[in-house]
Amino acid sequence: MASSEENSALFPIFILTIIALPLVPYTILKLCRATSKKTKSIHCGCAVCSRSGKYRKSIFKRISNVSTCSNFTLMLLWILMGVLVYYIKHISREIQVFEPFGILGLEPGASDSEIKKAYRRLSIQYHPDKNPDPDANKYFVEYISKAYQALTDPVSRENYEKFGHPDGRQGFQMGIALPQFLLNIDGASGGILLLWIVGVCILLPLVIAVVYLSRSSKYTGNYVMHQTLSAYYYFMKPSLAPSKVMDVFIKAAEYMEIPVRRQDGEPLQKLFMLVRSELNLDLKNIKQEQAKFWKQHPALVKTELLIQAHLTRETSALSPELQHDFKRVLELAPRLLEELMKMAVIPRSAQGHGWLRPAIGVVELSQCIIQYLGYSENVVYLRCTAMQAVPLSARKAAGGSAEGIAPFLQLPHFSEAIIKKIARKKVRSFQDLWDMTLQDRADLLTQVAGLSASEVQDVEMVLEMMPSITVEVTCETEGEEGIQEGDIVTVQAWVTLKRANGLIGALPHAPYYPFHKEENYWFLLADPNLNNAWFSQKVSFMDEAAAITVASKAIEEAMEGLGANAKDTSNAIREAAERVKSGSRLVMGKFQAPAEGNYNLSSYLLCDSWIGCDKKTSLKVKVLKRTRAGTRGGHTAEEGPIVEDGIEEEEEIEEEDYDDYESEYSEDEEDKQETSKKGPANGNARGKGSRSSSEGSGSDEE
Repeated sequence: MASSEENSALFPIFILTIIALPLVPYTILKLCRATSKKTKSIHCGCAVCSRSGKYRKSIFKRISNVSTCSNFTLMLLWILMGVLVYYIKHISREIQVFEPFGILGLEPGASDSEIKKAYRRLSIQYHPDKNPDPDANKYFVEYISKAYQALTDPVSRENYEKFGHPDGRQGFQMGIALPQFLLNIDGASGGILLLWIVGVCILLPLVIAVVYLSRSSKYTGNYVMHQTLSAYYYFMKPSLAPSKVMDVFIKAAEYMEIPVRRQDGEPLQKLFMLVRSELNLDLKNIKQEQAKFWKQHPALVKTELLIQAHLTRETSALSPELQHDFKRVLELAPRLLEELMKMAVIPRSAQGHGWLRPAIGVVELSQCIIQYLGYSENVVYLRCTAMQAVPLSARKAAGGSAEGIAPFLQLPHFSEAIIKKIARKKVRSFQDLWDMTLQDRADLLTQVAGLSASEVQDVEMVLEMMPSITVEVTCETEGEEGIQEGDIVTVQAWVTLKRANGLIGALPHAPYYPFHKEENYWFLLADPNLNNAWFSQKVSFMDEAAAITVASKAIEEAMEGLGANAKDTSNAIREAAERVKSGSRLVMGKFQAPAEGNYNLSSYLLCDSWIGCDKKTSLKVKVLKRTRAGTRGGHTAEEGPIVEDGIEEEEEIEEEDYDDYESEYSEDEEDKQETSKKGPANGNARGKGSRSSSEGSGSDEE
């Protein structure tokens, strides 16, 4: 065994290694994440965003962002590593390797006479008879005498020159990297070694594994509880109206864990009176409805009231404790809404179809939570429905837009009064405002709406940030001319995003949502008459490198399935990569063809952050009957894109008592009984140019 001094010297090195192994990779990962977040912070620079302080890089905000518990622990560990490095460097100077020539102050290879002279000189300085200092006596006995003996004795000198030690070849030494005070216990070094091995090599990994497995069994990969997914799956219904999505959304297990304190009772009662008109309560039996509302689980009541406070802009009435819970609710909202969306489109029927109507309701709820909707400083009150922070009639069809005034309210400094003013100039839809030239729009906003030049500039910044979507969709059976029942149909869609400012990936204009939120889109291929979602996929424009990888892999597999050669495959992959770099994303998937018939499908591209930027395109697919011999029928496709030209303009209905609203994508119950019309065997559709399905090239009738 090695000496206790050597063991004690190795202990700091061992501790330093144990700390550095996880700390260095974790720090690098954290720095990479921080860098990626900084590069993704592309947002508009309007005055409303600046006043909100969401993107303000003040010294106090930087300190608050850094001074988290994990960062504080990280800094303490790095300080501890620095102290250990300094200590190890210090003790390495004290522990010197036995070097006879160096001890005597000679160069290697010195003669015997030089060795004797150096020994006499050091003896006068350190010999006990000449120097009574105990340290000098110890140094003379342990170093000087041994060095002189090693160099004057022929055998010792030969061993030193061959093996580096006067005693010859040294055997293997094993020690325990523990402090010296633990090794001073007589006869306990073996037991301590055993305990050290069991603790570090067995118990520590076991504890880490138990903690990891307990967490992984509780959460999914998206850091959402499994209990939440079970609740969402159970409460999700095919006929779930958009206004009822909130009731399912608040049943997340994460929200159930938010504490309900006794002192929250009075503030929640006041908040209930402020948002009571926005809850789904029957006004005819208001007392019974209120009692029923408060009989729910306290966490459900608290969560719904906090979300309604956000949508109705009543957050100033919240206490400091409720403010903390309110931010927690909003922070969890995006990932919970994403999982709720997955539960809506997950295959439920025997044909593997999801549900369209609840999926659209989830996206609309996400839009309205993220888009707190900018408003003029003069407007302090804004009515909202149970789903979005917009006026009661905002989602109703008005003028030439089925979206109503909701898209307008996303713009900074806009209010209902300004919308009514510009409507007198026949600007009734958001598309009308978008299609105007810069000069005409500036004149309209300054002369009619009464906005200042700086406010008009803010509006232009947001309009330049809003995306314009183009979708090209094809449905076909690879290598075949028609689609027969039971075939595996390939859906291929190129989604192209363009902005007036030239950006592709950017953060939405959401100054009143307190957290950074990236734009996400959902592509749905659905049958709106039957409320069936045939295919769904999430689309993101933030990560270009990942999009190129996905598109290249999909194109390569498709070309291999068609039997293309390497050159054609390489050209197709190169073309797909160029399209991705120019702002397009490839959506590709497969589904099984249903029974024989004609199907009027619709492709939806729904944005979870902007209102009015969704895209809806019609697609007709004809499924042929499979022949007994397995051969296919002739080519029955009729080429030509089929694009929905808009939604028929509805008359404005001014009703104050409006209990619920119909989603812009929802279909009447009577339409479900209509049969699909004929169309081409291989469906092709191309939709572009319009801001949304409701703001396309619709009728200009008034």
